[in-house]
Amino acid sequence: MVNLALTAADEDELWDIVPILYYRPTREVLSAAQGLCRSACPQERELGAHILAQVGVPERVYPSECVDALLGMLHAGGEARVLSAALSALAHNEDERIVPAAVCFKAHADADVRYAVVHAVTGYDAPLAIATLIELTRDPDANVRDWATFGIGQQCDLDTPEIRAALWARVADEDTYTRGEALMGLAIRGDRRVLEPLQAELKSPEASLAVEAAERIADPALYPALLELQEWWDKCPELLASALTRCRPA
Repeated sequence: MVNLALTAADEDELWDIVPILYYRPTREVLSAAQGLCRSACPQERELGAHILAQVGVPERVYPSECVDALLGMLHAGGEARVLSAALSALAHNEDERIVPAAVCFKAHADADVRYAVVHAVTGYDAPLAIATLIELTRDPDANVRDWATFGIGQQCDLDTPEIRAALWARVADEDTYTRGEALMGLAIRGDRRVLEPLQAELKSPEASLAVEAAERIADPALYPALLELQEWWDKCPELLASALTRCRPA
């Protein structure tokens, strides 16, 4: 099966094969993946990382061995595609060693690597993880900013002045999704500063996250904007109806 993955014609065929290996939680699969991670061939190292990401789902096996091999790939450095694969694989594992290792690549020149860093550190409340996500909410790449903002806004239960400041700084972001995640993160924390930018965002064709944020903060000040949105927006009527109910004036 590993040989089939190595000779896959394209990404689609590759990702038809890799999940099959996830469900074969044997020492043989682990050893094969570990060997690939030490290969001189970037394609083989990348495949090794993909396999180690989720060996044994849904009941994970060999967690320490998987993380050891993936961290070894980071220490060895190399091509951006390999680093990105290793970081993305670490995002599917849980180990206290992951955050400090991933943070070393937060300023990497390749946006895909920085994007993978976001995923690797998301879900950890450690100060280093939060500080890294906050820093990456200012990344020049919109996809990195979007997911970093999601990481501190929705995937983190902490509510600190630093997190609120980082979210507020993204409320006027040029990227629609990043703006939406910032609005959502502030709404979750009950920050009423979000009401004015939310009213503006509710006029956008891409208003889904704004509607969700309105539902979450449940403030009557948003009711008129939601009524106007109801006249033309039909992407998720159930969500809009719920937001209207929660924001309806007493």
